[in-house]
Amino acid sequence: MLSNIARAGALAALFLTQASATPLPASNTKLQARANTGEATFYGGNVEGGMCSFSGYSIPSGIYGTALSDSNWDTAGNCGACLKVTGPNGNSITAMVVDQCPGCGENHLDLFQDAFAKLDDISKGIIEVKWEIVDCGISSPMTLKNKEGTSAYWFSMQAENINTPVKSLQVSTDGGSTWQSTTRTEYNYFENSSGFGSDTLAIKVTNNAGKEIITKNVGVTGGSTVEAATNF
Repeated sequence: MLSNIARAGALAALFLTQASATPLPASNTKLQARANTGEATFYGGNVEGGMCSFSGYSIPSGIYGTALSDSNWDTAGNCGACLKVTGPNGNSITAMVVDQCPGCGENHLDLFQDAFAKLDDISKGIIEVKWEIVDCGISSPMTLKNKEGTSAYWFSMQAENINTPVKSLQVSTDGGSTWQSTTRTEYNYFENSSGFGSDTLAIKVTNNAGKEIITKNVGVTGGSTVEAATNF
């Protein structure tokens, strides 16, 4: 089996209940425009050390975890996205993208083992699945997290606990009158190597549908987190 040999882990004891999932508008992204068909394998799961850099984050109850093929990675543009995954028997789960599956084929998912077990017998190792990006249905607010080492002179921040994929993160040093862009990294942080020269910023996060969440008076202390007022 493609990923099981390289990345197999222990079967999780807790099977979470499936979260309700509403498909996102078809115009959001190429991936959201259609149901994607591919293969799924499984591994032991990796939220803390996954490529999306969700250290310290716990996937909400009712949502499973998955790694997404590097062919669909889009510079971490699908990190935090929830996928409705349907197995060969017609049953489905919701899984959040928290990691990358290097060398996997297009549309390939490397599911956490407990997620795979909800779709089919794990002895099969690899199955055909269909999946699409859906709203995560998270009721708590989005969180902004500064990477360790962030300061007024080096900026690195991510948005996590999101209901829909994030397209951009912009920064304002004048309370929101003007906005400056950041560059997204493959490990899911938005960065500016020179920082913005201020210890307190306004942050604007925009999702693929164009919805914006603005959070003001955000400090840039390394490792700190700030809750936004809402979620997408």
